Amino acid sequence: MSSHLDSRIVTVGIIQDTATDDRASTLAHAVSRVREAAARGSQIICLQELFHAPYFCKIIRPERLALAEPADGLVVTTMQALAQSLGVVLIVPYYERQAAGVYRNSAAVIDADGSILGTYRKMHIPHDPLFEEKYYFAPGDVAPDRRESTHPGINGFRMWRTKFADIGVLICWDQWYPEAARITALLGAQILFYPTAIGWHPSEKAAFGDAQVDAWRTAQRAHAIANGVFVASPNRVGFEAEAGTDGLEFFGQSFICDPFGRYLAQGDTKPAVVTAACDLSLIEETRRNWPFLRDRRIDAYGPITERWLGDA
Repeated sequence: MSSHLDSRIVTVGIIQDTATDDRASTLAHAVSRVREAAARGSQIICLQELFHAPYFCKIIRPERLALAEPADGLVVTTMQALAQSLGVVLIVPYYERQAAGVYRNSAAVIDADGSILGTYRKMHIPHDPLFEEKYYFAPGDVAPDRRESTHPGINGFRMWRTKFADIGVLICWDQWYPEAARITALLGAQILFYPTAIGWHPSEKAAFGDAQVDAWRTAQRAHAIANGVFVASPNRVGFEAEAGTDGLEFFGQSFICDPFGRYLAQGDTKPAVVTAACDLSLIEETRRNWPFLRDRRIDAYGPITERWLGDA
């Protein structure tokens, strides 16, 4: 493959870390991690899913609904001030209280001047052992088409034109759905961010642990390849106990990959700031040589909106 396109480098940083019950300390630590990423040249920085607390969805506890914050709460306003002071774009995943009784798994997208461009709300909500998210989160709503705005979106999926790049945000369980990646890429996103909290059940780790990590990475790298975009996925790390359960071990393995699915930077199972320089000109180069978007048969894809076709 060859191209004569001029390089356009954007440095991406993703935060892979733990969280504690001391929310003030956890937030202060996240601020220090963002500062570290910015000092290493990162222009767009993404924190992990629900970064400001331990993963509270392992069991159902009504009192944990009180962890939710409004969009003008301490978590988001702290990060707005930080983005403005550092001149960076921040993706801030947090537990959002949108209204009384309406709580979301959300990510605020903050531009380099500290302004909030918008909020992505997780569309696919899991319900698995130790992932009781359907109790805690309303799913993202189907939104109107906003192609005329600075942050177009359709069907709940969004793209934001930040100072440094056009980006899309999808959250954790969203990462298994090619439809979510495709729509966000078609809206114009150059980089897909997947803030995540995924881990091993200790009883399953020996038998399935390696395969689970490989599947998680492979699915997201496939989105990069199929859509010709960059992908950045920050996951949390560390074992989190939960009374009455075996707890969860979050496996990290955060990564940034290019439109070929090649790893540009990777984490392991320890806290880390992972950064990579992303040459956005590679998007067009890749799509010229692998014209998957050109060759789509959009006239034939109507059945994808059905739940199941086996009985047709």
